[in-house]
Amino acid sequence: MDTPTINNLNLIFSPGTQVVSRVEIRGADGRPLHPAGVVGVITASPVDHDHSYRVRFPDNFEAALKRTELITLRDFQITGMTQQYSVLTEFDLKKQIILQCVIGSRAYGLEHETSDTDRRGVYLPLAELHWSLYGVPEQLEDRETQECYWELQKFLVLALKANPNVLECLYSPIIETATPLGRELIDMRAAFLSRLVYQTYNGYVMSQFKKLTADIRNKGEVKWKHVMHLIRLLISGITVLREGHVPVRVEAERDKLLALKHDQMKWDDANAWRLALHEQFDAALANSPLPERPDYSRVNAFLLKARRTMAQEST
Repeated sequence: MDTPTINNLNLIFSPGTQVVSRVEIRGADGRPLHPAGVVGVITASPVDHDHSYRVRFPDNFEAALKRTELITLRDFQITGMTQQYSVLTEFDLKKQIILQCVIGSRAYGLEHETSDTDRRGVYLPLAELHWSLYGVPEQLEDRETQECYWELQKFLVLALKANPNVLECLYSPIIETATPLGRELIDMRAAFLSRLVYQTYNGYVMSQFKKLTADIRNKGEVKWKHVMHLIRLLISGITVLREGHVPVRVEAERDKLLALKHDQMKWDDANAWRLALHEQFDAALANSPLPERPDYSRVNAFLLKARRTMAQEST
């Protein structure tokens, strides 16, 4: 999990920035004028870190301060809050995972021997940490192990918006961990499905194909793996609208999708396939049995139940 760097030493602050002196301010005669901690305003910035800032203090006295001798007022005010990260290290948040699944090529059935294993899921933080001043991260991410876990409320909101990556977690054929709450979440997954899938999936694909077309025009290159996943997303969205479930594994179209991935299909043919799928998507929307919006009340009730569960465990 990446932590932000307070008072990044690589930055050069611009004139007008309020700063706090880390050192005592002395006059030309060496007499102390201000204690460390006084607030000033930068009047002139250096071009590099080898030279000093000019800082004006409330009595209009200006001093030359090195980068290491000052901190921005904003960063000074939140420095104590950075203890959030030491607080979080006291809790193994991965122990709070209620759902862990595999998505990506291994879930789609498009993997090869060296494919990564992408794990995604949901974690429910302890109530005392969730209620604390520091709060909890919206997601836990480990790039080395290709893992990402959303905090429960964040996950639910994304799912209600028909986020494809999140919906695929709920329908993944490879579930590795599911607590009772995680299993209940899977059992109610249909509550997240609605006609919003059309706007989310279709809109994303159209915008991405516009960028791909520009890449071909400007650079003469095609990101075929990306094209494959966009086509797969359209096929998935059509099935969602028609049948009311998210198809994660590709079946009948597997060979054609792999041909796309490996640059074995002409761009015009790929684009024609995409346009035909858009037409099918339009037809699927017109005849879909799904509701206009997901079941917000049921999802909200689940969130409250989960929060109460953690509150009871904290007492």
